[in-house]
Amino acid sequence: MKAVIVSDSHGLTAELADIVNRHYHETDLFIHCGDSELEVGADEIAPFAVVRGNCDFAAFPAERIEEVGGVRLFVTHGHLYGVKTSLLRLSYRAQETGAHVVCFGHSHLAGAEQMNGLLFINPGSIALPRGRQEKTYAVLTIGGGRAHVQFYKVNGQPVPGMERTFSI
Repeated sequence: MKAVIVSDSHGLTAELADIVNRHYHETDLFIHCGDSELEVGADEIAPFAVVRGNCDFAAFPAERIEEVGGVRLFVTHGHLYGVKTSLLRLSYRAQETGAHVVCFGHSHLAGAEQMNGLLFINPGSIALPRGRQEKTYAVLTIGGGRAHVQFYKVNGQPVPGMERTFSI
């Protein structure tokens, strides 16, 4: 199972289209964790499973569950769960949904970590990154009991030092 995860694109369209074109042949699922600032039905957002962020006014859902290859992903923007302060509330909600992986944004801080059996992935922002210069997105690959997370710059180049593998 392979998923491409983006967040906080804040109106960018060419970058979203480039990411889809770059990965469409190898990806089972495209996820957008909110703050696209695009309308429902916009061509650039159409390939993505999208949630609504605090800067979105379109009628995207606040959260969603995606299942691919027996892996359950909980997707939300994060502002409703206070992710800039703690992942605790997000963790509780993800546990309620039976998720294996949590995809979220809002903080614009790229990272992946595992807590209490849940894998949390924040792809950062392809528009306005925080904590680093690179505008980032993430690719999650799951197979053989392992979850591999690779972060990429918006131009498709891997971000050095940001590759992580977890048991799942």
